[in-house]
Amino acid sequence: MASGSYKNGGPKLSAKLDRQHSAVYSTPKASAKSRPPATPASASGLRRSCAGNPASAPAGNKGDAGVPGRVRVAVRLRPRNAEELVADADFADCVELQPELKRLKLRKNNWDSETYEFDEVLTEFASQKRVYEVVAKPVVESVLEGYNGTVMAYGQTGTGKTFTLGMLGEEDNAARGIMVRAMEDILADVSADTDSVSVSYLQLYMETVQDLLVPGNDNIAIVEDPKTGDVSLPGTTIVEIRDQRTFVELLRLGEAHRFAANTKLNTESSRSHAILMVHVKRSVKGRHDAEPGLPSENGNASRLVSSLRPPIVRKSKLVVVDLAGSERIDKSGSEGHTLEEAKSINLSLSALGKCINALAENSPHVPFRDSKLTRLLRDSFGGTARTSLVVTIGPSPRHRGETASTIMFGQRAMKVENMVKLKEEFDYKSLCRRLDIEIDKLIAANERQRKDFEDEVERIRAEAQSHISEAERNYMNSLENERLKYQKDYMESIKKLEKKWRMNQQISNNDKTTVEHVQCLDKPCNIEGSTASNSDEITGVRQLLQNEKLLQESTEEEVNDLKSQVLHWKNLEGAASAEIIKLRKMLDNEANQKQKLEEEITILKGQLLQLSVEADETRRSLDRGGSGKILTGLDSLMSQARHSQIRDSGNGPKASIAKLFEQVGLQKILSLLESEDADIRIHAVKVVANLAAEEANQEKIVEAGGLTSLLMLLRSSEDETVHRVAAGAIANLAMNETNQELIMAQGGISLLSMTAADAEDPQTLRMVAGAVANLCGNDKLQTRLRAEGGIKALLGMVRCGHSDVLAQVARGIANFAKCESRASTQGNKGGKSLLIEDGALPWIVKNANNEAAPIRRHIELALCHLAQHEVNAKDMISEGALWELVRISRDCSREDIRTLAHRILTSSPTFQSELRRLRIEY
Repeated sequence: MASGSYKNGGPKLSAKLDRQHSAVYSTPKASAKSRPPATPASASGLRRSCAGNPASAPAGNKGDAGVPGRVRVAVRLRPRNAEELVADADFADCVELQPELKRLKLRKNNWDSETYEFDEVLTEFASQKRVYEVVAKPVVESVLEGYNGTVMAYGQTGTGKTFTLGMLGEEDNAARGIMVRAMEDILADVSADTDSVSVSYLQLYMETVQDLLVPGNDNIAIVEDPKTGDVSLPGTTIVEIRDQRTFVELLRLGEAHRFAANTKLNTESSRSHAILMVHVKRSVKGRHDAEPGLPSENGNASRLVSSLRPPIVRKSKLVVVDLAGSERIDKSGSEGHTLEEAKSINLSLSALGKCINALAENSPHVPFRDSKLTRLLRDSFGGTARTSLVVTIGPSPRHRGETASTIMFGQRAMKVENMVKLKEEFDYKSLCRRLDIEIDKLIAANERQRKDFEDEVERIRAEAQSHISEAERNYMNSLENERLKYQKDYMESIKKLEKKWRMNQQISNNDKTTVEHVQCLDKPCNIEGSTASNSDEITGVRQLLQNEKLLQESTEEEVNDLKSQVLHWKNLEGAASAEIIKLRKMLDNEANQKQKLEEEITILKGQLLQLSVEADETRRSLDRGGSGKILTGLDSLMSQARHSQIRDSGNGPKASIAKLFEQVGLQKILSLLESEDADIRIHAVKVVANLAAEEANQEKIVEAGGLTSLLMLLRSSEDETVHRVAAGAIANLAMNETNQELIMAQGGISLLSMTAADAEDPQTLRMVAGAVANLCGNDKLQTRLRAEGGIKALLGMVRCGHSDVLAQVARGIANFAKCESRASTQGNKGGKSLLIEDGALPWIVKNANNEAAPIRRHIELALCHLAQHEVNAKDMISEGALWELVRISRDCSREDIRTLAHRILTSSPTFQSELRRLRIEY
């Protein structure tokens, strides 16, 4: 291993090279809404990049077409070692560095040299910290944001590759290499609670993959996904990292097991390619792609939706590759087994060079399968990873050939373009665990509620029985008391009457005896006076009997009242029994609802497992490229599954979104668009957007009021995601002529114009431009569309500058120009084109020869349609459109457009006159 003093260089950056390279290697940043602060507890920002469909938005890895990024290459010069200081004392270095210009001169001789430019030029005095910051730190930051990254060192043996990458810095902290510094930054940024970091350490020795952490695992198979081509090593040992000390111990263990040998060029020459893989898994908070609107029997839909939101995780991988040094056998002195090792190293490096050459020349075939090294690095060159390469060279003129070869390798690598992709996916395992916990909670809560309900029923039954018993007891006591009272009163009255009667009888007998005695002794008896007295007594007795009868009637009424009360209590007892029966029925209903809920949860778990499998298959399929049709909500995993199944088999099983449509119903899905929960509203509009992508569903959506609801969302919602997906759904509905008239009748073009004016996201602008472009293709809506600002809205969206947005704007202008041309030909329109009146012609001329084929094709077609009518000729000449028409007639790739332009130029008097004036023969 080479050694030497490495000090900080500090080169100044060239403004020209900054402009040239910064755009190529800029890391895609998340939007302000989705990018959280860089704290350990927060997940990194979310990248949204859609391709192919104006109405699609990715969720996770969901078909993201990627962002182009060139391989970044830096060159590092090793200082002279002790042997070179003696052997090359009389010779100048073979290289001259110009770090401030990022240039390197390779001397052929004393008077001739060749100059090369690199992204970074590091002198022999550059510190390890500076090397890390300019070579590896941007890649590490991309890995923390969810992108794959690769850092690799290439060069002749003994030029400092292992020193640059693998130094542990135990004796000198400043000598720490890229591996150690990268792990320090990763551990400082991740959260121990929600994120995880794990590593595996391998070596490729004599075309066999060996585990440096477990030496016995010495023949690991490379597995490739037949659909996506992704490479994995399932047999490797993966160790989770919690702290820096553990990582350094693993590196020390791996270095101890790595093959090395003593050669003439290096006393510790690495005889294998070392590969460190760092796997970073981070949770993303604040965003969910679960589908809302799942059925619920007991009104707990909102809680179920919240429980079914799967967490989103970003899985990224940092690969650090310390390549074994290339060497010439005559210079290294290798022999025996060391010679075989050198042959294997040179063969694998040669295979890597061939792949780099093929990628740099855009060859249709890249020989990745020629070596296991190129198979392992397939994602790093021409793949989806952010790649940074440091080439190490020595100053000795004796090794000028090897130095030149290394420099040329770096120059070719700078031409390789990667498509960097965000690695996101739903964490279905975490969701299943959360669902299991939720099910256990629901079962426990249900059991508690049932126990409480049974206790309440028992309490009510006991209270009712107690009340009935008490009422019966009180009734019997009252009845007995009244009976005894009236019986006593009756007996007393009888006794009084009997006593009074006896007294009256005795008085009557005494009076009779006295009268008879008087009659006998004195004078005759006065019968009449006695009779009157007896009549009064009889009247009094009758009055007493009448009172007794009234008292008896009163007693009978009291008895009847008591009987009525007893009947009332019996009725209350019957009502209580009915209430108990009703409560028992409620308990049975609750048990049935519980059973239905458990069955529903079981079905949902099955659907989630099926969706997980479908999501994995769909993600791999869509990684190879998106569909050309305008779809909405590609952010929805169910939409991916549907399109994947339709593409694979026309008669296959129904897609997940179709099952949801059948089970839930369109009306219920549309009702969720008005939900107060923002997440439910976002998921609902995504489901409607996916349904709108199917022509068979569009009529049903419009009839159910879905179009009106989507337009209302554009008017009322302030959420950028809602605007993007709703505009994409409207774009799909606008492909139908009847729907186009409904959109215009409900002020759709005004709402789309307002949305375009407020939007900053290129994907939202692309959706809106796609919808307006579809409306531009309707002959009946030309005047109204222009009056409501449709053309000006299209022209306003060009401020974005995004190629996909410009393609949709160009398509809309081409559709409008074609309809205008058809109306003028049929005699339904006269006068200058509305496009020219609204100022679209300068932009059309400016982009007529755009590098992007879709933009250029639409603009060329629009120019030809405008030029067909003589009234537009003078304006087109004044704006320079004549020259573009001449170019189109000669160079256009499409023969029909080329023929149309030629016919226009030869048939238009105004154009012919201008061509003659300019002395151009045509």
